[in-house]
Parts: sequence; C-alpha cells; structure tokens
Amino acid sequence: MNRTERFYRIELLIKARGGVSFETLLAELEVSPATLKRDLQYLRDRMDAPIVYDRFDNAYKFDGAADRAGSGPASAHELPGVWFSESEIHALLTMHQLIEGLDAGGVLGRHLQPLLDKLHGMLGASEGESRELMKRVKIASPARRPVPSRWFELVGSALLKRRRIDLLYFTRTRRAESRREVSPQRLIHYRNTWYLDAWCHASDGLRRFALDAVRGAKVLDGRAKEVAMKTVQAELDGGYGIFSGKALQWATLQFNAEAAQWVAQEEWHPDQQLAAQADGSLQMRLPYADATELAMDLLRHGPQVKVLAPAALAELVAKRHDAAAALYA
Repeated sequence: MNRTERFYRIELLIKARGGVSFETLLAELEVSPATLKRDLQYLRDRMDAPIVYDRFDNAYKFDGAADRAGSGPASAHELPGVWFSESEIHALLTMHQLIEGLDAGGVLGRHLQPLLDKLHGMLGASEGESRELMKRVKIASPARRPVPSRWFELVGSALLKRRRIDLLYFTRTRRAESRREVSPQRLIHYRNTWYLDAWCHASDGLRRFALDAVRGAKVLDGRAKEVAMKTVQAELDGGYGIFSGKALQWATLQFNAEAAQWVAQEEWHPDQQLAAQADGSLQMRLPYADATELAMDLLRHGPQVKVLAPAALAELVAKRHDAAAALYA
C-alpha cells in the first residue's frame, strides 16, 4: 500500500467508524508508528484534513469544530481527487466484475486493472481478501460468442477517433466473406456478444455487424461519416432483438398462466403491451421487423405460448415445432 492509498484508507476508516485508535490504524495500514505519525501530520498540514486526537475516546476523529466554523460537516472532507466513499468503492468493484463478464478477451480488463488495484488499496484489502471479495459476485454468460480482442480494440478505437474501417466480414446466411468500408456509429453488447452499428458505404445505408464474424479489419485515414443517433435508433432499434428493419409488424402472443408469472416481469421490447387475462394467462403485443429471433424466443417457451397473430408468424413457429418433433419421432 503506497502513501496515497494510506491517506484514502485513513479517511475511510475515520468516516466509517467515527473514530479510530492509533493501534487500529497501525494494524490496518501495516506501517511503523513513525510512518503513521507522518501520514497524520501530512493530512492535517497539507490536505487540510480536520483530524484531531480525542484523548477521552483514545481515537482519531474529524474535528466537530469544522461544523461550527461554517465549512460544512467535517466528515464530508475529501482528499483532492478522491470522490469515492466505501460503499461507492464496493459498487465500483462489483461493476468491475460485470465488465469482466462482458470482456472475455481481456481488452478492457487489462486497462482497468491499475484502477482495480487502487480501489483495493483504498479499502485496505490484502491480495487474498481481494480475491475473496471478487468471488462474491459472479456474472454468468451462457452461449457467449467471444470476440477476438484485436478486432474489439481496433473497432473501439476507430469508433472513438471517428475513423472509417476497412472490414472483411463473414455473412452467415450466405456463408461468404465480403470486404466493405464502414463508418462506425456505436457498439452494442447484446446477449453475450458485441455488435457494431455502422454506415456501410457499399450499401449506402446503416448496417449491424456481429464482431465475432469479423475476419479482418484495418483503420483507415478517412473521417467517419456522421449519422445522427436518432437516425441510428430509428432505423436499427425498432425491431425485435438484434434484427433491424423499418417495416414493423405487431405480434399478439398468449402465454398460459404458468409462463405468465415470469413473462409479466420481463421486457421483451420497450413498446410491448401486456394484458392480464381472467384465467391467469397473459397477452402480449410487441413490434418486430424480422421474425428470426422472436421465433427462437417463442420456441423456448414450447407449449406455454401461442401466436394469435399474425398468421405468418404462427405458421413459422408451428413449422419449427413440427420439425423439432420429427427429430424424436
């Protein structure tokens, strides 16, 4: 633990406990008495920390006189550049676990590791305690499609620098590669993989690319074409799931009473409409542009959901049920 981290730790301990003895500080910081005295003196003289020694309680505290002097609560004192309370640090550590869950290639993690080390230092956690703390939060990512770190880092850099990308992309539906020049607009993390929304100069329109299907990429010198985010959202976000499209249809679904207990608490689409039925079942209406992902989600519920409309969607789901049943005939 370096000196800056000790300063943070001293402030956190006093704020959290109201008062801390010299012996407790020595044990928490694992320094010599002389070093601790110098730290306390530096905090008082250079950082204007209103730390005083209360002989009656045998503890270092924040001076209550700071309140009477009109400078606000002494416990609100913060070191320059320090904005995190202990609870905020815990929240940041939890968020780090979430980022790790999204970051299979370690692209973000290796850049954030120095910050993580400092946060643990502020809490005064040893390496073993840090590992134990991180085990308390688990992010499960089933069916993850990992993205090679080199492509994620390249695309992210081009996005932020507003540069065009020469993209070699594998289209799964055609099982073919194509090369195209794109202007990146935003990155999306959806169902455990990453997508790039970009203006495709060959197609002269907005397209969505799965980063795990990128076979090659190079940042170009050309400035990226700017597309208003409202336009990106209007063209790519209206449909169901990751499949984009402007020509929206509305699906009407009927979930039985058993499935309704969970589905009623879920958001399938921001514009969905729910209607509870007298028998405990649930009707849901939602828009979609491409039936691919919606059909997959409906098949997951098996006989617990019925497509009431449109007929084309009901027929598609029925055919897939029949095809699946035929495998077991």
